[in-house]
Amino acid sequence: MKDWGYSILKGRQIDFENNDFSISKFVAQHEPSSKWCISCGSCTATCSAAKFTSFNPRKIYLLIQRGETKGLAEEVALCMLCGKCQLVCPRGINTRNVIQNIKRALNSYHAL
Repeated sequence: MKDWGYSILKGRQIDFENNDFSISKFVAQHEPSSKWCISCGSCTATCSAAKFTSFNPRKIYLLIQRGETKGLAEEVALCMLCGKCQLVCPRGINTRNVIQNIKRALNSYHAL
């Protein structure tokens, strides 16, 4: 077979029908302000953990909204719960509580 110098990549579409939205529902139920997020990135810009690790609060929230939980536990574990993100959030979201509820949801769903 001839090598044309390129390869076919895996599809990047999101399979919403097979994704797990239980964590998103859990977080929204226990912290209603999480629904107000407009993905402005203020939380990530001021995050102390993001400066030294791959932690990205905006990305984490986007993943749970999409129902994508692969690698979520490792990412959430990087949060230092310092609260800077909560101070700069223009929508007044209790981001620390959102992260804590994500951790609680991951623990309760992995325990099942």
